Amino acid sequence: MAASDIILDKGLPVNLDAERFVLGSILLDDSLFVQVAGALQPEDFAIEKHRILFNRMEELHERGERIDRVTVYNELLKHNQSESCDGLTYLISLDDGLPRISNVDAYVRIVREKSVLRRIIFTSQKLIDRCLLGQDESDDILAGAEESLLKISDLGAKAALASPRQIIDQYEGGLNALLDPSTRLNGLTTGFPKLDEMTGGLHGGELFILAARPSMGKTALALNIAQHVATTKDPRPVAIFSLEMTKESLLTRLLCATARVDGQKFRAGFLNREERARLSAAATAISAAPLFIDDTSGANLMDIHAKLRRLKAEQHGLGLVVIDYLQLMSGRGRYENRNQEISTLSRGLKLLSKELDVPMMVLSQLSRAPEIRQEGDHRPQLSDLRDSGAIEQDADLVGFIFRPEVYKPERQDLRGAAELILAKQRNGPTGVVKMVFLKHCTRFENRTADLGEEPGPPLPEDE
Repeated sequence: MAASDIILDKGLPVNLDAERFVLGSILLDDSLFVQVAGALQPEDFAIEKHRILFNRMEELHERGERIDRVTVYNELLKHNQSESCDGLTYLISLDDGLPRISNVDAYVRIVREKSVLRRIIFTSQKLIDRCLLGQDESDDILAGAEESLLKISDLGAKAALASPRQIIDQYEGGLNALLDPSTRLNGLTTGFPKLDEMTGGLHGGELFILAARPSMGKTALALNIAQHVATTKDPRPVAIFSLEMTKESLLTRLLCATARVDGQKFRAGFLNREERARLSAAATAISAAPLFIDDTSGANLMDIHAKLRRLKAEQHGLGLVVIDYLQLMSGRGRYENRNQEISTLSRGLKLLSKELDVPMMVLSQLSRAPEIRQEGDHRPQLSDLRDSGAIEQDADLVGFIFRPEVYKPERQDLRGAAELILAKQRNGPTGVVKMVFLKHCTRFENRTADLGEEPGPPLPEDE
């Protein structure tokens, strides 16, 4: 039984008159095809002959030819589809009952509505079948359900083109707010004034790739920024996906960095009263923060997507997402090579950040090129990004962590020196943000000179 027969036989949502009137309106005025094609796909039509007719109209339009009964019928003959569409007689009947002034927008809305309802039914049936077969884990089925329904909702979420006037009218506060930097909405602050000055903060929909060689401090810097976002005067929910460390290890590092306590002394249990007090205060502050950690190994895009959508709904918003790190993620399906898989993951993360309107900080490994580079500068370059050039292409911001003392340990003047190299920024300048790295508590700090204020109390010695 054909798919169209099944749709009609089972009484699924369909309005054949609306479909006929859409096609009939195009035959009477082919300038309407662009308007219809912008809202409907061939799959939105319930019966096969309507899908065939729409496809033939689309081919005529692409060739710049007129769309009318004669040209469409000729296309059907060329493809041996005349009988499938009941010939010229059916083409002539498409405008039977069509008002003199057709309301094609209303017909299109009806066709789309019925199409979405059918998609929901088909998706639900597939989920029921998966549940009955019992071949998949319940978590996988739930994640698949959210992903499938989200794709259906996205079908109607395509924004139309907007004129400058519409953009200004829709901007909160209007033209004055758009032109006034003091009232314009800025991105999230990172806790590093020089970084905020160069980037304007972290903005929703942007993919920030933070890359470095192992043990340079990628996780430390990401945790510093995440902790700042979640504990400021206006805290925002932060989600951290750690594919490398357990949530207990990650929380331990976060506590030691916040309290400025030596991580090794904490693990060994040799802490004095003052250090314990600082840890207790840090634990109290972090416990109250909207900070959420997931340590699922080998997480894939679908899992992360489902968890973030659920968290955003529960917290009524989302401030920042951190993924540690890209090369440990896995893609669903088969790929010819690792490069293709990383490219798919990179693109998927960028689209996810846009969909959720949240800045996404994704940590990434670098190749060995900075270390094997001949005498000279070991600073990372964009070409050092590991596995795929798509990472550089998809990212809005690419930052490299560079600590010169790693390559020249004998230089005492380089002790604690660190740089965040902004090698790419889609909406701002590139350059270097100089920082201080406290190795004993794996924490990055601002340089006193960058804060524009008098030096505070001395930091603990880095032993």
